[in-house]
Amino acid sequence: MDGAVASMDPLAYLDGLSSRPIRLGLAPLRRLLVRMKHPERKYTCMVIGGTNGKGSIAAMSAAMLTAGGFRTGLYTSPHLLDVRERIRIDGHMIATEDLRACADAIIRQLREDLTYFEFLTAMAFHFFEQERVDVAVLEVGMGGRLDATNVVEPAVSVISNISLDHGHYLGKTLERIAREKSGIIRKNGCCLTASRQKRIVGMIKEACRKKQSRFFRLGHEIKVRKQKEGGFSFRGLNRRYDHLCCPLKGRHQMDNAALAVGAVALLAEHGLAVQEEAIRQGLSETRWEGRLEILQKRPTVLIDGAHNPAGISSLCAALKEEFRYRRLTVIFGALDDKDCRTMLRRLSPLADKVILARPENERSLAPAALLPIAMRYHRRVEIIEKPEEALLKSLASATAEDLICVTGSLYLIGAAKRFFSERCGT
Repeated sequence: MDGAVASMDPLAYLDGLSSRPIRLGLAPLRRLLVRMKHPERKYTCMVIGGTNGKGSIAAMSAAMLTAGGFRTGLYTSPHLLDVRERIRIDGHMIATEDLRACADAIIRQLREDLTYFEFLTAMAFHFFEQERVDVAVLEVGMGGRLDATNVVEPAVSVISNISLDHGHYLGKTLERIAREKSGIIRKNGCCLTASRQKRIVGMIKEACRKKQSRFFRLGHEIKVRKQKEGGFSFRGLNRRYDHLCCPLKGRHQMDNAALAVGAVALLAEHGLAVQEEAIRQGLSETRWEGRLEILQKRPTVLIDGAHNPAGISSLCAALKEEFRYRRLTVIFGALDDKDCRTMLRRLSPLADKVILARPENERSLAPAALLPIAMRYHRRVEIIEKPEEALLKSLASATAEDLICVTGSLYLIGAAKRFFSERCGT
């Protein structure tokens, strides 16, 4: 360990890592974990990958396990306001003093050049070991095969769905992306998916066959149906539940909830049996920020972390089916590796006005670069670089019946949450 690193404040060192480029690979973290005596092997793990819905599935799974009486670690990314959001136990964020202690523990063992995500993943593994969790629910950061979370041997692997995203890193075709995400499947394990494309389902199923891993598909071995009386039904894995409640907005969240219920059910084979009452309680108590989240009403301010075409499609469906408004203002911003053309093509026709803002990330795309794309799909487009200024102007011109939707990047909606938090003094 470098002497200069050892003398630094651990959280300052962690923050400094955020400027390092993304790197996919497992070798550096594996070497570190050997010296740490493998904290990631001290508890049962569930790993959740896919293009969209990973965080929601992880949050619901963790909530059900906690309600079932198991000490449950949850590791997700990215955070919206505070890095502590990424590491939770039984729904509670890691305390600042524990975050510092974990960072210091990793630094003391460090010989490798880790990325920000690799370092945080090691911290989560260490904290979960220290806190003696029974189970850890881990959200894949990017891809799967070479993601830092993939150093564990999961009891259950979930692949929510497959669509185009992170093309610079994972590949430009669905097949290449599916190959990367299928890397979280383990020998003699089990995998659940909501993927629907015939070719992609075939690839995931073949990956399971090669690894002698059981394969469960939403719509086949697992069935979910919206019920007229409210909630949804779940059928599969020798379980039958009616009138389950999913508090997260959006039709797509019902599918995510069904995957979470299925994943938790399979953990019973590993000594983590969750009873029906706890399934119901955990689902109903799940809270997951930044996904169709309403920050205020009259006018309604809605934030949604959709950052790829599939996510935007789900947002558009929700705007049509679940919200009522007089005028819609969309505040949009994205990172430079996103398919902004398709996202704006799908979202812009619903809006009365589009404002282009810049997410708070060094990889964010300049609004000026988005302007000619947005102008192809809408006549009323304006650039306001700073998210807080875009919100102020939108609020000033909105009536009580209007809706302001902030979307396109989790970093952009994080800025929106910070704006309202500071405005309300919370």
